[in-house]
Amino acid sequence: MNKKTLKSIGAVVAGFLVVVIFSIFTDTILESSGFFPRPDQGGLYDTGKLLFALFYRTLYTVAGGYATAMLAPDKKMKHVWILAILGQIGGILGVVGSWGKGLGPEWYPIALAVLAIPSVYLGGKLLLKRKAAGTKS
Repeated sequence: MNKKTLKSIGAVVAGFLVVVIFSIFTDTILESSGFFPRPDQGGLYDTGKLLFALFYRTLYTVAGGYATAMLAPDKKMKHVWILAILGQIGGILGVVGSWGKGLGPEWYPIALAVLAIPSVYLGGKLLLKRKAAGTKS
């Protein structure tokens, strides 16, 4: 594998890790503080708390798209689309894997799956817009 291919893979993996690490870190803090129930205490059914989780996870997904675009050696949106598709697949697997398990309402993993592609895409576009604005000044 050449250096450019490794950088491309690294850009997508880095974007994925941004989403996963920040999500897990935030979840852990909220669980340890008692704001969210621990996994062994059953599911989360509080709509307000679920909307809050959806909000921060969506922000982290945007950040993942941004990081992927920033680190991609070229064709930045191609890399962003790869991450978006992988995120969509992960979201669908999350819906299937959690369905009927009593972890919370079914709308939550569906919302995560639906928001995967637009969130990653937005992150990539934000980076490109920022770069374009920087080159004009």
